[in-house]
Amino acid sequence: MNVSCSRWSEPGGYREVLKIAIPLILSTGAWSIQHFVDRMFLSWYSPEAIAAAMPAGMLNFALLSIFIGTVSYVSTFVAQYHGAGRHREIGPVLWQGMYVSLFGGLCMLCLIPLAGSIFALVGHDAPVQKNEVDYFVILSIGGFPAIATHALSGFFSGVARPWPIMWVTMASTALNLILDYLFIFGRAGLPEMGMRGAALATVLAAVFSLVVMLLLAWRAANDTRYHTLKGWRPDGALMRRLLRFGFPSGMQFFLDMSGFTGFILLVGRLGTLPLAATNIAFNINTLAFMPMIGCGITVSVLVGQHLGRNAPELAEKATWSAFHITFAYMASIAAAYVLIPEVFVAPFAPADDPQAFEAIFHLAVILLRFVALYSIFDTLSIVFASAVKGAGDTRFVMLIIAAFSGLILLGPAYVTIVVLGRGIMAAWILATLYVTSLGIVFLLRFLQGKWKTMRVIEPEKTWATSDISPVLEQSSTPQRFPIPKTGFRPGRQPVPILQQGALQDACRFNPPGPATGPNGLGTPGVEPGAGSCGRRLDDQNAP
Repeated sequence: MNVSCSRWSEPGGYREVLKIAIPLILSTGAWSIQHFVDRMFLSWYSPEAIAAAMPAGMLNFALLSIFIGTVSYVSTFVAQYHGAGRHREIGPVLWQGMYVSLFGGLCMLCLIPLAGSIFALVGHDAPVQKNEVDYFVILSIGGFPAIATHALSGFFSGVARPWPIMWVTMASTALNLILDYLFIFGRAGLPEMGMRGAALATVLAAVFSLVVMLLLAWRAANDTRYHTLKGWRPDGALMRRLLRFGFPSGMQFFLDMSGFTGFILLVGRLGTLPLAATNIAFNINTLAFMPMIGCGITVSVLVGQHLGRNAPELAEKATWSAFHITFAYMASIAAAYVLIPEVFVAPFAPADDPQAFEAIFHLAVILLRFVALYSIFDTLSIVFASAVKGAGDTRFVMLIIAAFSGLILLGPAYVTIVVLGRGIMAAWILATLYVTSLGIVFLLRFLQGKWKTMRVIEPEKTWATSDISPVLEQSSTPQRFPIPKTGFRPGRQPVPILQQGALQDACRFNPPGPATGPNGLGTPGVEPGAGSCGRRLDDQNAP
């Protein structure tokens, strides 16, 4: 009992995890509900619409994911800066993420003329192809707001303020669902737009989220503390560091999404029935998967904050606490997939022709058993991959995803479906093996412990007190103090290089002690390097 209570209340325990995780879980849960209902409406509209929604939507998201994964890594930078107490450096990294978002939005616009050729190459039935192209084109127009919203979410989660993310996401989801119903079926005097209406509703909801989150991030209090407006200038060095760590994260996201997108496109070669059942099974899995993403974001944030405070033992403890919570949740959902699968599949049945849905229904129920099995291992993958990424180990995660996606999922799936002519069950065995393998490898990487020595932020300016001449209390003459000139390679803890010769106003300076208290979380009200002056010395040269 004492152990349980201790795990709840101590730093790195369940309460610390849930404080950040609950709003993020609700936020990602709202996003999953949005997609679930969106697909449900499309299944009511026509079989071709639901068959096209998953391939086109996943292809669009797979391409977006390069940029989303990159700008989402803003949260790790923010978390480590926040943990280190370096608040003024948070706004500039957010702005670098916004610039990457703008570039990503322009890239998505350039893909619009290629949409017809891409889906013609896939070879789905003509009515499905038309819906795929319509859906992909409109979603691509909304690329910038979709990407930029993730950069802003990274700011709020990184400073441990996830509640704005939750409220904005819930409001956006409500708007999306209302517009979905009106646009798809042509209600309230609006024209019936079907597939195009679903895409348009998604884009408008993303624009709404972007505007609201910008207004929140740019509030005067945030600008004063974090420089969310003052830090707008492009910063080449900071951008390079964001891309160095964030781009592998984006590529990992892209490769993972591309693997499943390619898998679905290959399943489409088996016919509309297996494709529709696979789409439904994956969409149902989204209900469980997206809340786990909220836990994954929480793990990255907590690992980043604790490493910023140089407390890797608390980062490790928080990761295991998050795993306990996530595993309990996922095991419950997996049991429901096996015991009551009809509850999840039934909402996809069209009201006007339920008999035509019967074959899809029975196949989707079987596929949910595969989902139940691999979801347990997906917990390992999400939690422990997020932990090592929160430290900066993004390259390893990217390489593993790239290797396994090609060698375990896509390559064997192509041989199985196209060359050997096997059916849907063989394809789903490969998908299950892929997710299971990822979970085991990321667990082993976490246990190895290499991530504990990694950082993504540059070392803070420090003062070598042995090089500073003593200051006479009676003297008012300015003294010469060294200006730190940091030479570093991000990712490891570097040693600052000091350059002598800066003229600073003299004040009594106490040599800095440890920046942490007995619990490793920092001394309340005292920032690292603080002296008896009214502010930190390095703030005197703040830009």
